[in-house]
Amino acid sequence: MKNKKINYLKITFLIGLALTACISCQRDLSDDAVLSTYSKNGDVFIDAFSAGLGYGAFGGSKYTAFSVDNEVKHLGTTSMRFDVPNVGDPQGAYAGGVFIDASGRNLTDYDALTFWIKSSQGASLNEVGFGTDFAANKYNVVLKNVSIATNWQKVIIPIPDASKLLQEKGMFWYSEGPENGLGYTFWIDDVKFEKLGTIAYPTPSILDGLDKVEQTFIGSNSTLSGLSETFNMPTGANQTVSLAPSYFTFISSNPSVATVDELGKVSVIGSGTTIITAKLAGKDALGSLTLTSLGVFTPAPTPTKDAANVISIFSNAYTNVPVEYYNGFYQPYQTTLGGNDIHINNDDIIRYTNLNFVGTQFSQPTVDASQMTYLHVDIQVQEAMTAGDHIKVQLGDFGANAVFGGGDDTNGSVNFTNTSFTTGSWVGLDIPLSSFTGLTSKSHLAQILFISDATISNILVDNIYFYKVPTAPTTAAPTPTVPSANVLSVFSDAYTNVASNLNPNWGQTTVVTQVAIAGNNTLKYAGLNYQGLQFASSQNVSAMTFLHIDYYSANSTSLKTYLISTGPVEKAKILTVPTSTGWNSIEIPLSNFSPVNLADIIQMKFDGNGDIYLDNIYFHN
Repeated sequence: MKNKKINYLKITFLIGLALTACISCQRDLSDDAVLSTYSKNGDVFIDAFSAGLGYGAFGGSKYTAFSVDNEVKHLGTTSMRFDVPNVGDPQGAYAGGVFIDASGRNLTDYDALTFWIKSSQGASLNEVGFGTDFAANKYNVVLKNVSIATNWQKVIIPIPDASKLLQEKGMFWYSEGPENGLGYTFWIDDVKFEKLGTIAYPTPSILDGLDKVEQTFIGSNSTLSGLSETFNMPTGANQTVSLAPSYFTFISSNPSVATVDELGKVSVIGSGTTIITAKLAGKDALGSLTLTSLGVFTPAPTPTKDAANVISIFSNAYTNVPVEYYNGFYQPYQTTLGGNDIHINNDDIIRYTNLNFVGTQFSQPTVDASQMTYLHVDIQVQEAMTAGDHIKVQLGDFGANAVFGGGDDTNGSVNFTNTSFTTGSWVGLDIPLSSFTGLTSKSHLAQILFISDATISNILVDNIYFYKVPTAPTTAAPTPTVPSANVLSVFSDAYTNVASNLNPNWGQTTVVTQVAIAGNNTLKYAGLNYQGLQFASSQNVSAMTFLHIDYYSANSTSLKTYLISTGPVEKAKILTVPTSTGWNSIEIPLSNFSPVNLADIIQMKFDGNGDIYLDNIYFHN
C-alpha cells in the first residue's frame, strides 16, 4: 500500500534549479500579441533540461528525491533519477514535483507527452502528467497508476485539446509514494511533446460518463466531478486520463435555473429543471446532470449550544470530529443513495434518497460521549407520510478495543413514527442518550444509522451532534418585558414581589436556596420531591390572563406546577423536562387551572424530581 501526501500549496525550489525571477510576473496580452512567439520547443529532458526549465518539489515530498543520473539512461548520456523514500523518512513522505517553463510554451502542434521509464523493481507510479504550474493548473492532465518494469518502456499521455496550450508552463509532473512501505528508485528519460498522429477515438466524459438526476435548491453550489477522456492508443489499447475542467465547454440547457462556469462549478439560481452537459474540442462528452431546483431553501435552525458542551459529527456551526463516511453503502442490502453532497449558501446538508438504512461512521478515532446527555439531529422528510412510516435512529459503540465486530460492540435505537415529522419542514430531535436501550457504553461511539425500512425514502439531515446540558444554568433567565403595571410578581428581580414564604415546612425533602446566576437571583430546588410557596395573604388574579414561569433542569424527568385556592382546591400543569435547550419560558393560561378559584390564590406548589431552577414567576395580562 502506498503512503503519500500532496500539498500543492507549499513549494520549495531546489537550489541550482530555481525558476527565473519573473515567474510570478505575468502581463495581460494585448490585442496585437502574437501567441505563436512563445517557444514551440517540445523537448523537456533529453540528456539535459531544455532551455528555461526549472524544477520545484511538492510540499511534504522529499526534496532531494530528484537528481540527474550519468550512469543509467535510455539513450544519450543522462536520465532523470527519482528516489522514493521509505515510510517514515524524516526528509519527506513521498517523491513529487513539477518541471516548469516560466515563460510558457506553445504546444498546439503536438498531440501527446511521451517519455521512457524503468525502475529498480516492479511498481506502479501513482500519478504523472503535465499542466501543473503551481498557479491555476488550468490545463492539468493526469495519468494514474502507470505500471513500471525493470526494463525501459515508453509512456504516452495524450493531449485532450492542443489548441488550448498556447502558453503552457507545466511541462511535466509526477507523484509517487513507497510501495508496500518501502522506497525504490525509478528513472525517466527522453521526455518530450510529440505529434504521433496515431492516437484515435477520443471519448470525453463528465460524471464518470453517468447520467445523473438530482433535486436541489436555489443557492446550491457543486462542482462537476469525474472529468476524463479515453483514447485508443497506438498499441490498440484504450487509455483514460483525468482532466482539468478548463478543457471542457459546459452547457446548461436552462441557464435561468443553473449556470456552469469554466471550472465546472454549478450554481443554482432559479426554480425549474436544467440538464448540464459538456463538449471537449467540439465532441459531446458522455455523462450529464439533470437538476431540478425546488426553489428557495429553508435551512435547519442554527445550533446555539455552547461549543464547549458539544461533540459534533456533522454541522457547520461546530468543528466536526473526523468522519470516515456519511454513507457506508452496505451492500447488497442497502438502497440508500447520497450523503453530504448538498452545499447551499455556505451550508452543508446531507441528502438521502431511496432510504432503507444508511450509516455514518467515525471510528478513527471513536468518540467518547460518556459525559454527553443528548444526541441532536435535524431531519426534514421530503415526501408524504402515512401511518406505519418511521425513522429509527441507532447508535453503535465499538467497545474498548474500538474495532467493529471485536466482541464488545453494543448498540441501541430509538424509533420515531410519522407523527414526529412534518413533510417539508425541519424537525429537531433531542434524544436522551439514556433512551438508546442496549447501548451499554458511550465511550467508544463510532456509528449513527438512520433506518426507515423504506417506509420513508427521501430526507435531508443536518446538525448531528452530541451535547450535554450543564447541571446548572450558566446564563440568567430572560429578562421580563411585560410592563410592571400588568404584573403580579411572586419571584423576580425585575418586579416588586408580593410577600410570601418561599420555603414553608410541609414535610418535603427538597432543599430550597436562592443562588446568583450571572448576577440574577434565582430560586433553586435541589432533590425535588415537592415544594410549597405560601402567600402572606390571599391573592386575587382573576383579572390576569397568564402565569409566567422560567425554569431550567438538566436532570429532571418529571415536573408539575400547581395553583391552590382555599379548600384546598388545586390543579396541576405538567411542564416539559429536562430543558435541553436551556431556560424554558412558559406562559400558562390561567384557565388551565380550573376549578381553582383565581380570586383566592393562597399557595403554589411544585412536585417532581431532580434539580430545578426557577425565576420570573408572575401573573400578568
